Amino acid sequence: MNAAELDALLRQFLVDQKLSPHERGVLADWVAKNVTTDHQRGVARHQLFEAARNAIVDSAAGQVISFVEDALRVLLPMTSGAGQAASSTPDEAFFSPGDACLSRIINRFANARRTVDICVFTITDDRISRSILDAHKRGVRLRIITDNDKAYDLGSDAESLRAAGIPLKTDRTPFHMHHKFAIFDGARLLNGSYNWTRGAAEQNMENVTDSGDTKLIGRFQREFDAIWEKLD
Repeated sequence: MNAAELDALLRQFLVDQKLSPHERGVLADWVAKNVTTDHQRGVARHQLFEAARNAIVDSAAGQVISFVEDALRVLLPMTSGAGQAASSTPDEAFFSPGDACLSRIINRFANARRTVDICVFTITDDRISRSILDAHKRGVRLRIITDNDKAYDLGSDAESLRAAGIPLKTDRTPFHMHHKFAIFDGARLLNGSYNWTRGAAEQNMENVTDSGDTKLIGRFQREFDAIWEKLD
């Protein structure tokens, strides 16, 4: 376990007292490469608190605590509604037609506590949109990327979500932003063919995978951040 490397990362990320999506991805990669035992997890937790204590000398305590809460979602994810650690919840696959994919998406939004990054081709299912808005009202920080050709379709909820105050960007190239994934609290990834539409739930043969693999989450987080930075 490279403790010195973790210490350097934490000190660097604490400078602005915020944990960005990119920084969460870097921490997720570090965990995947370095943490394999409970002892190592304990050491990582101790280093995090030590870095926070040192920063309190020059920083507002409340801001430092927020940083700790964000970082712990990557190093030691919060428990899920079922009481299991989010990272230890088994990876699962869900299929449609039927409500399995829809229910898992809504469940993840209901249990989100800090952040959700959404990158989906289209959002027209009001049941999912309501779960997004509910998370927003609870104070969860959300970002949405979608495709411009679908954002203005009849039934699209993109503009209503933007109007509610959720940061939303659209791909305006001649091609499609065709991803369908979302990252919850830096600890769970939903990804698959499933568009967030009623047709996907009621008619199409689609799939959603729910994963806590930290390396995979880091890869998807970097992709989200790269797209987000390119769009207006």
